[in-house]
Amino acid sequence: MQRDTQVKGLVSGLDRRRFLLGTAGVIGGASLTTFPALAQQGNLVGGQAEWAQTYDAGGQKTRNIVTPHPILSQATIQATEGAIRVYQDIVAKGGHQPLPTSQRLKLGMRHQNVQPLRDRLIELGDLSPNVGSGQVFDSYVDAAVKRYQARHGLTPTGVVGAQTFAAFNTSAQVRLKQLEVNLVRLRTYNGNLGTRYVTTNIPAAYVETVENGQVATRHVAGVGKIDRQSPIMTAKILDVNFNPTWTVPASIIKKDLIPLMRKNPNYLAEQKIRIINKQGQEIQPSAVNWNSDEATNYMFRQDPGGEFNSLGFVRINIANPHGVYMHDTPAKGIFGDDYRFVSSGCVRVQNVRDYIYWILRENPQWTHEAIDAALRSGQRIDARPREPIPVYWVYITAWGTPEGVIQFRDDIYGRDGVGPGAVTEALREGDDRPAE
Repeated sequence: MQRDTQVKGLVSGLDRRRFLLGTAGVIGGASLTTFPALAQQGNLVGGQAEWAQTYDAGGQKTRNIVTPHPILSQATIQATEGAIRVYQDIVAKGGHQPLPTSQRLKLGMRHQNVQPLRDRLIELGDLSPNVGSGQVFDSYVDAAVKRYQARHGLTPTGVVGAQTFAAFNTSAQVRLKQLEVNLVRLRTYNGNLGTRYVTTNIPAAYVETVENGQVATRHVAGVGKIDRQSPIMTAKILDVNFNPTWTVPASIIKKDLIPLMRKNPNYLAEQKIRIINKQGQEIQPSAVNWNSDEATNYMFRQDPGGEFNSLGFVRINIANPHGVYMHDTPAKGIFGDDYRFVSSGCVRVQNVRDYIYWILRENPQWTHEAIDAALRSGQRIDARPREPIPVYWVYITAWGTPEGVIQFRDDIYGRDGVGPGAVTEALREGDDRPAE
């Protein structure tokens, strides 16, 4: 087996095939390396667990990323350099031929399009060349497809539909360009980021907390829409508000709230949103002309209540000029979706209680019991970390991990210079889940 150029540091000694075969550790199935299969991981990094309470419900999409190494680390930079060499080799050999997309493929099928799918999975290292053959979509292909989907941020269903075909048919040249662009981005964070810090990777829509160079927790996130993008920035967590009210931003009043009130005059009452005039007095919705922009002259404030308040049970305030922050959400269903570009720029955090535990851990006043009591109280209570915590909102669409896994995400905001994201378009149209 011909070896690629040696990757420095933690990925040294991995040849091209071994680097690609690291994807076997992304999801359970035929294990091709010694890396732990994700399906065997009972918890997330740092023992993060699911909770029955509504402020912690949601899917665990971060299981697509299994490494103790932060995305902003020298180990990730070195692994990404190795991934670039892998794709330089693929491009030098002619790149990928597009897979035929005429037939949706899944476990148990026999179809002529399964063979080119097998060939691609073998080429990318997601499938061993020594298992199965031919036109049958067997359990080996199913496991390999799930591995491929997981490292592309897709729900690992094993079904090859529009989303997965879009990922497969993104050219090797585009993938190489993504890796090169993102290596430059990663290198800009190669300094001292802090002993404790938080990273939000916007294209991957997840949050990770980092302590002493290791990931403590990971959280699925909802981030900004294409037309209301989450900003790339460096900031600091200042404080936490339990059971916050929500003041509707002016942009949302005009773009969303006024049209909603035109359609449903009871919308504000149903959402427990009050209208406050400039004198601080509450006025009734019937006093506002909703067929004009009059509403933009008022403040709209939603009562606290995690089951309906747009901020959920918790708001995390970060100092920044963009007016954005992090928060819980009553709409937990978004955390089970592949397409999580749903906010007006703020970041919604899954399993928010674990996140708050970590933020306040070094403040002796805020034990787990105190945090739980504050959440249950229904009252507005504020808490501060012992020291402000650095926060990095970054835009990384392609990177390698020291375990040998090459991760890709769609260029949702179009910042890689590689053209529109085909996977994003497919995600908008549906998903690759098995039909009911």
